[in-house]
Amino acid sequence: MSREPPPDLSAAESEALHGQLVALREELAGVLAGSVNAAKPVDLDEPIGRISRIDAIQQQKMVQASRESLTLRAAQVRVALERFAEGTYGACVSCEENVGYARLKARPETPFCIACQTRREQR
Repeated sequence: MSREPPPDLSAAESEALHGQLVALREELAGVLAGSVNAAKPVDLDEPIGRISRIDAIQQQKMVQASRESLTLRAAQVRVALERFAEGTYGACVSCEENVGYARLKARPETPFCIACQTRREQR
């Protein structure tokens, strides 16, 4: 599929970011698939000690929280790939300024420029 590079990005940078997003999508899908069993509820009827059960429940809660975070990031990656296809990738969804290659390289799924992200975090 031929696509125009996003604003302020060379064709090589654009292709590298697209590849990074595709690889990230696959990585996140693999991690999420591999953590399905660990996120299942702890069987309270299992004959283990009280401390072991508490530890198992704590581990399960940590896996669930991690899965929520990974699921959100996977959705952001999916949206970033959709923006690539639409030709809007690389522009801030808030102010429409260019996000910048350095920021996109560090977090290719980010929809916001650094100024808009900072304002969002200060709220």
